[in-house]
Amino acid sequence: MEKEKIIEVKDLQKIYKKRKMKELVQAVDGVSFDVYRGEILGLLGPNGAGKTTTIKSICGLLKPNGGAVYINGLDSSKNRLKALNDISAVLEGNRNLYWRLTVKENLEYFIGNRGVSRKQAQGKINELLDLFNLKSKENELVSSLSRGMQQKLAIAVALLADTEVLLLDEPTLGLDVETGYEVREMLKRIVKEQGKTIIISTHDMPVVQDLCERTVIINGGKVIADEKVDNLIKLFESRAYCFTITDELTEHQKMAIQENFPIYHINENQIEITLEKDDDLYIMMDILKEEQTHIEKIDRTTVDFEQVFMKLIKEGSENETVLASS
Repeated sequence: MEKEKIIEVKDLQKIYKKRKMKELVQAVDGVSFDVYRGEILGLLGPNGAGKTTTIKSICGLLKPNGGAVYINGLDSSKNRLKALNDISAVLEGNRNLYWRLTVKENLEYFIGNRGVSRKQAQGKINELLDLFNLKSKENELVSSLSRGMQQKLAIAVALLADTEVLLLDEPTLGLDVETGYEVREMLKRIVKEQGKTIIISTHDMPVVQDLCERTVIINGGKVIADEKVDNLIKLFESRAYCFTITDELTEHQKMAIQENFPIYHINENQIEITLEKDDDLYIMMDILKEEQTHIEKIDRTTVDFEQVFMKLIKEGSENETVLASS
């Protein structure tokens, strides 16, 4: 059964003019990807890659210079209010909270903005307080809460809108391990029980590996990867090798490795490389043979998504490598 698209980003373009200068900067250059109903999608990219511009364009906070964002088939530039009724966002910094109100007052205020009376809203508010383990904090001021509690409340407030899509910018930033895990479990539950679609923008790679089936990676204003997380990990596992040696490398050997392998890491008696061409393995063997360097063993390297992300960013910058899902 074919997956149903809920968001379509098509050839997004955004150009900025540098402050006090005539120079123009292409922040986003032809970004295209789809988001499918009921999935958790990771939207990733290093600082300055165009990721934040893309996020703000999806949320309607920025008007792109070209391209379009469709939400449930509606062009958000032509049917802005109707299209954006289907999406709510939690931007980094918990900017959707009033810090001088209590937890419960925040929930009452935001649901009241949608024309729902306090009496009608009570059931929904209690449900969210229980879901996010905030019942014991309902009468505390937001300003006195820990960052983790504030983040959970911010997500709860976003859920009040009952939109189909929830966009979360750095939802686990600054959280301790336990609270970060708790937030991740809640997001899984929201998707499973409520059928929400979630877009997560994050630098926390364990979050991507744990939550996201698929990821879109943006670098240099372009999409350099749009693929299932597991497929990307398998791809790099098949290309990543670790050489364990007993002799120290010469400076000449180190330079040769650097010249031939854009993705490499040397750590005492271990050399990790990513093979890109069929004859790369023979090139590496020749470099070691040149100084009669003894090889103790050669292993396939186990990679995690953080390694995959860094390799894709490096390859995308140097080689303009693009991986697209089939």
